[in-house]
Amino acid sequence: MPRPVDNQPNNPLHGVTLQAMLEFLIEHLGFPAMAKAVDVRCFTYEPSLTSSLKFLRKVPWARTQVEQLYLRTKARQRPNGG
Repeated sequence: MPRPVDNQPNNPLHGVTLQAMLEFLIEHLGFPAMAKAVDVRCFTYEPSLTSSLKFLRKVPWARTQVEQLYLRTKARQRPNGG
């Protein structure tokens, strides 16, 4: 019997790692803008990719906010805006 494939065609975050999201946001927004959008200490006090990953993996509400920021930022990056 074939193994079911985990396809999530309606999930825009499918296949995107937290690290990839953060790297994109850091490159396109920077930590100061990220801190304004998501008020967490790991973006304001000695921000780093490592500290952000560690914190966001433990705090679901903050990760959700970062995911939403990522989706909004990606949408603005598209040439047609949508």
